[in-house]
Amino acid sequence: MKLSKAQYDEIAQFLGHMQPTRQSLRKLKEKFPSQSQSTLLSIFSQEYQKQIKRTHAKHHTAEAIETYYQRYLNGVMKNAAAPVLLDLANEVDFAPSLMARIVLERFLQEKEQAIPSKTLISSMLRDPSQIPDEVLANQVYQCTVNDCCYGPLVDCIKHAIGHEHEVLLREMLLEKNLSFIAEDQLRAKGYDKTPDFILEVPVDLALD
Repeated sequence: MKLSKAQYDEIAQFLGHMQPTRQSLRKLKEKFPSQSQSTLLSIFSQEYQKQIKRTHAKHHTAEAIETYYQRYLNGVMKNAAAPVLLDLANEVDFAPSLMARIVLERFLQEKEQAIPSKTLISSMLRDPSQIPDEVLANQVYQCTVNDCCYGPLVDCIKHAIGHEHEVLLREMLLEKNLSFIAEDQLRAKGYDKTPDFILEVPVDLALD
């Protein structure tokens, strides 16, 4: 079903009054039942990422970081089992995985008395069992599994979808007996930009 500009704007406007949670996705489907789940998810993700980009800077000021960290510490002190970080992220309209990254980086900085590397932080977000604090590890895990648009879980899903599309494209090219160079071959030849496939001979794009 083709989506008109007016329909997109209507969905985007509806999303503007909702938090980026899985519950919101269900409400979105109920509001627009004629649209496919994949269409709604795509719009949901695009609009949310626009919002995050607009507000990203204010969440990374020294004052904001310290406020979030102290609120996390106070929250888990009262109830370590409560989803403190997830609730905080939803309260300030920030991606849970990005909130987890902020607090994790602040925690490691205090523990190690040095700024942790981005590689270390990313590794801990992918595998919270590496975090040297059980409570924080659980809090980070809650954030990553409940984030619809950011974080290691979403990255894995995107990678899997991208790989699936690449396989389907390869099968289509082979079925049409088209000569092509694959990404791994391009990389081996030293190309800077490596799309999935490059056709060796130009063809009519209107493939039947």
